[in-house]
Amino acid sequence: MKTVLRRLTTPHKIQSYIDDMAYNTEEITRSAAGALVAGKVQCLDGALLAAAALEYHGHAPRLMDLRANERDADHVLAVYTYKGHYGAIAKSNYVGIRFREPVYRTLRELAISYFNNYVSPERERTLREYSQLINLAKFRKVDWRSAPVDEDIYEPLADRLEGARHFRLFPKAIEKVLKPSDERLVQAEMVGLDPAGLYKA
Repeated sequence: MKTVLRRLTTPHKIQSYIDDMAYNTEEITRSAAGALVAGKVQCLDGALLAAAALEYHGHAPRLMDLRANERDADHVLAVYTYKGHYGAIAKSNYVGIRFREPVYRTLRELAISYFNNYVSPERERTLREYSQLINLAKFRKVDWRSAPVDEDIYEPLADRLEGARHFRLFPKAIEKVLKPSDERLVQAEMVGLDPAGLYKA
């Protein structure tokens, strides 16, 4: 594991490495080391791998939970900072909800940058909330760094993400005036998508 992490010296290199991994469509969330052995990740174990790489190079291993409405799946980011600005690393089946350059002054700015691209196949923009940062350096309920490849660590992590304080991106009343996204945007978001990984409400 250290051999790989040693090479991933920047957020760009981490994102490129995760992008090159297959999308994990199994019903399992693996540790960072387990994901490397399996050679595939989805958003949560991809974020864990990114967090481990960031931690190896001196960054805090922090996650942010993006919460969708009841008709879509949540998403998890590994968040980093550069000169006081936030950026993010992420694995997704969709094109536009992955990497973010460190140009965002607040966590809300970072989260809202995902809103337009956070679309369902039915053209609905589904992103609603974002969480406070979750520092995995203080998380002891499961070995998120090096649990074996066959160990599913989803439940304790999901509980931690769900239990984090979340903030609405906009008042609920605004949902009534949201227009469906352009069909071209949905098609663009789904370029290279693995159908087996589509969320089923």
